Amino acid sequence: MKNLSISLLGLTAAALAAWPRPANACGGTFCDSAGNPMEMPVNQSGENIFFVVADGEVEAHIQIQYDPTTTAPQFAWIVPVMGTPSFEVGSQQLFINLANGTVPSYGWVGQDESDCFSDDGFGDGGFGSCGDTTGGGEAGGDGGTGGEDGGTTGGGTEVVLEDTVGAFSAVVLNSTSSDDLLLWLSDNGYYADPNSAPILQQYIDEGAQFAAFRLTQGADVGEIHPVVIRYAGSEPCIPIRLTQIAAEEDMDIRAFFLGDARIVPTNYRHVELNPVKLDWVQLGINYKEVVTMAVDSPLADGHAFVTEFAGGSDVVERDGIFADTWDASAFAAIDPTLVVATLQAQGLMGDCVAQMCTFNHPLVRGLLLAWLPPPDGVQEGEFWGDLEGHAAEIDLVTWEATAFSGALQERVVAPGAHAITLLDTHPTLTRLYTTLSPHEMTEDPLFHANYEVPEVDNTARVATFFASCEGATEMQGLGITPAVETQGIKAWPDIAPDEMPWALRIETVPVSGAPMVLVDNTAQVEMLVDAWNQMVSPAPPQLSCHDDSGGDGSASASGGSNDSSGSSGGGAGAEGGDGQTTGRGCGCNSAQRTAGRDATSPAWWLAVMIGAGLRRRRAR
Repeated sequence: MKNLSISLLGLTAAALAAWPRPANACGGTFCDSAGNPMEMPVNQSGENIFFVVADGEVEAHIQIQYDPTTTAPQFAWIVPVMGTPSFEVGSQQLFINLANGTVPSYGWVGQDESDCFSDDGFGDGGFGSCGDTTGGGEAGGDGGTGGEDGGTTGGGTEVVLEDTVGAFSAVVLNSTSSDDLLLWLSDNGYYADPNSAPILQQYIDEGAQFAAFRLTQGADVGEIHPVVIRYAGSEPCIPIRLTQIAAEEDMDIRAFFLGDARIVPTNYRHVELNPVKLDWVQLGINYKEVVTMAVDSPLADGHAFVTEFAGGSDVVERDGIFADTWDASAFAAIDPTLVVATLQAQGLMGDCVAQMCTFNHPLVRGLLLAWLPPPDGVQEGEFWGDLEGHAAEIDLVTWEATAFSGALQERVVAPGAHAITLLDTHPTLTRLYTTLSPHEMTEDPLFHANYEVPEVDNTARVATFFASCEGATEMQGLGITPAVETQGIKAWPDIAPDEMPWALRIETVPVSGAPMVLVDNTAQVEMLVDAWNQMVSPAPPQLSCHDDSGGDGSASASGGSNDSSGSSGGGAGAEGGDGQTTGRGCGCNSAQRTAGRDATSPAWWLAVMIGAGLRRRRAR
């Protein structure tokens, strides 16, 4: 079975290879730092990869992220391949919508026992998610043909294929040694880190060829867009060996998969996070730390993924990916003064005011900068908002209607239409996440489908911050219910930090059947939480009780009627406010009601804080 591997360095590395197992595959991008080969101007900060597997073919969509504050005059994106793949431009907006539709979100709402307060409880405590990450930036290009001279330099390195993919020129190379390959790259205007020689030689010894990408002449890193690599195979893989050359510690890796079933890691472990380690009070702000520590746990050993989403692909919004009004042919012979008005009429561009314009597709601004750039000293909004008034300043040498039309079709219209087809065709979407440091990039993760494992949805995890009559507060709905001590409005409790595990479960997932559990920390977590709860929970007061049974001693469930969370934990639900099950419903007397609203009561101050709401955060 052949598979192709991909690794993307958020402006420093991306790689992909088709490998018969058990060979490892990987790749990297190398940046030239203005003449100093010992200094990398940009480091790998994260990668997003999107796979579609169908009919004996894998589509690997790679989003190259970059730091726009850095510069890299040249870079070589080296991709080991077994066989000759084909290339095309991917949809930037697809990556944005994939991230938005599946981003994990952790939040809470406040609730109190209804007998304690006469109002409806704490109100909305806010809802949010785990931190903030962003996808790649805008892209565009000059439509240049790029390409190499087709020669063979560097001894035993041969050009097998030349192509142009949007803003990139691409070649497929066959080499006899890593020294020859690095020499060819250097002679042809690429930069490749010499430290990569031993890893490149591994690929050569395994029979690999190499696809090398670089920005076409005149383009810069601000014009980078997703690239699709197609190849024969059925098993996606993320290669990471070359990635270690420029990777940062705990690099984010997100992999999306479209298909007919949930996708799981093959040779990496699968981890379920311990929900008690997440800071629910602050909306999961420590999410990355929890993932990093969980995948580094014993028996996961830095080679593991968590599933953030596995369910219907209809969770991805179609808006912005494609519209029937988009028509690149309308620009094939257009007068340049009408370009912006036509983009606006097609819904690709918004209004222009003062210094800037708004865009409804992330690549349109880059296309305008490449073919219809504002003259020196004129702001974008001023120029593009009044092209007729600036007609004399339009650079008619740079403007090429046919080239602009072709680039719009290749980079915006065609990728968008194809992305919609993929979403409509494949019913199941999986999103996996992990972090890897350079020393952990020793094995390339493989993935497979499993039709029998359940769906996973962390896009709207909402817990309930519950306050009982006696002033106890706890977070319900986690599966395990920890008390939250509120003296001085403390943060989320760090319960037994030296003993509390970061991972709830560590497992391997076969091709069929249920996961095989390697580590199950549930009992340990419950024991530590129980000990914590006994330590911080206040002693129950004497309550004034009333008989709801009509005198016959039958069971009653008075109090706590607002607690509809269905989760375990405190309150005067079926067991009554004092924890009894005697057929008496218990409420709070007037003194306790007053105490509940006392401005000096920590629980009341927390209620005020919750009622004020917390800022919602979304991870990308």
